[in-house]
Amino acid sequence: MIKTAFFVFALGVATASYAAEPILDNERVTVWDTTSSLPPAQHDFVAVSLSHTGIATLGKKGDVAGKTGSRTVVIELKDHPLPSIPNTSGYPLAFPRPNAKKLLENCQVVVWNNVWHTGKPTPMHFHDKDALVVYEATGALQSTSADGTQVVSDYHYGQIRFSPRDHTHTEVLVRGHGHAVIIELK
Repeated sequence: MIKTAFFVFALGVATASYAAEPILDNERVTVWDTTSSLPPAQHDFVAVSLSHTGIATLGKKGDVAGKTGSRTVVIELKDHPLPSIPNTSGYPLAFPRPNAKKLLENCQVVVWNNVWHTGKPTPMHFHDKDALVVYEATGALQSTSADGTQVVSDYHYGQIRFSPRDHTHTEVLVRGHGHAVIIELK
């Protein structure tokens, strides 16, 4: 039996409890949070190992994803690319940026190992791509949009969020630790 995760999905936040269903399934991705091997993937995928911080691997359609006994987030990449949107914000793109290291890139994704530091905001930036954020720490980020609106979002280790493109903001870690693997969808 496959053990993956049911989801609680509110305001773009998915949290896991283990079962035989994806935690997120939309027109762009199907996301599994698993401690077992999955059947052969129906699409190319990115696997983020939560037992090894800051690590991600690419897999091909037909490959087996996940590893029994090791918690892994598997993001199957559906064949639904979106046309690019122009950056008219006047700010740089979200990536590359300080404290983010590119892990992988292909024609479908760019994967970043990102760290936030308490009190050190990211530069104001524009997100031109949808992204999945796999949190590898527990903390809270304050996001400030270009118009000055501020929102504090708590997150926990292993939480997965889908972040739609077309927004401009800066982020600062306000408590806890800040670490995530961020998968930008092309």
